[in-house]
Amino acid sequence: MPISVNRDLKIFSGRSNRPLATKISRILDKDLGNVSIKNFSDGEIWAKYEENIRGQDVFIIQSTNAPAENLLELLILIDAARRASAYRITAVIPYFSYARQDRKDQPRVAVTSKLAANLIVTAGAHRVLTMDLHAPQIQGFFDIPLDHLYAATVFIDHINSLNIPDLSIASPDIGGMNLCRSYARRLDTDLVMLDKRRLKHNVCEVTRLIGDVKGKNILVVDDLIDTGGTLAGGIKVLKKNGAKDIYVACTHAILSGNAIENIKNSKIKKMFLTDSVKTDENKLCDKIDILSVANLLAEAIIRIHEERSISDLFPEKGPIL
Repeated sequence: MPISVNRDLKIFSGRSNRPLATKISRILDKDLGNVSIKNFSDGEIWAKYEENIRGQDVFIIQSTNAPAENLLELLILIDAARRASAYRITAVIPYFSYARQDRKDQPRVAVTSKLAANLIVTAGAHRVLTMDLHAPQIQGFFDIPLDHLYAATVFIDHINSLNIPDLSIASPDIGGMNLCRSYARRLDTDLVMLDKRRLKHNVCEVTRLIGDVKGKNILVVDDLIDTGGTLAGGIKVLKKNGAKDIYVACTHAILSGNAIENIKNSKIKKMFLTDSVKTDENKLCDKIDILSVANLLAEAIIRIHEERSISDLFPEKGPIL
């Protein structure tokens, strides 16, 4: 007789962003799976699934922002699930780190985004669900299926609700033009670009503006904010050229170094970030609003589990890019 297999959806979380994982599990009306994770006295990570996952559809939620142990913890959780005979393992990575090192832009450097992709595949993941990669071509670094979501679906709805008049979209550099063009198309606005030059790691200079912003409200769109220094420089250029209120939408809130001070001291009216990376909201300033991507990720997870289309999640005008 044929064996009937009922593969359950099981959601587990690493320690990098458990609040987001909890939101996702509540939306899906599922309890987070029971997994033990601890560090030995020397810092070594140990993980054990405390429930049976043999033959089950396992989703592991873990952003891989610094410290590097977050990436290693994801690899250990994937390996443990593989050895426990999970039917399918999906690495849900709201923020995929090391993505800025996606090419050899100078001699004798590593392409760490490809290295991280190789590690995830080797650990035993069957597919990846992630959001707003720093460079879309990183999808091709994975030799397993990858579903790429865009926080634009969250940001655009929020921006529309604000009814900001005379709005234009600003790209922080040429690499962000495709994404910003899609925002401009969906919000039916103009598009301008800041010309950025990278001087060294975490140091960029915005030298000029391409386009007209005089008398307009501006929405600067980017995939992440790290130290915020470059953004602050771009805001000064926009203001110098006659921009009115300036809003910022960045998916991943890395917020390292003096980022909060740079935001506080800038002419930004409001900055919109997502909870793809866990942030201490007590350390944020009143210029920052956090929008959740839990609904978007939850819907993608259930669609993967039920073998339904992910592209249907994109706005009416088609894929974001």
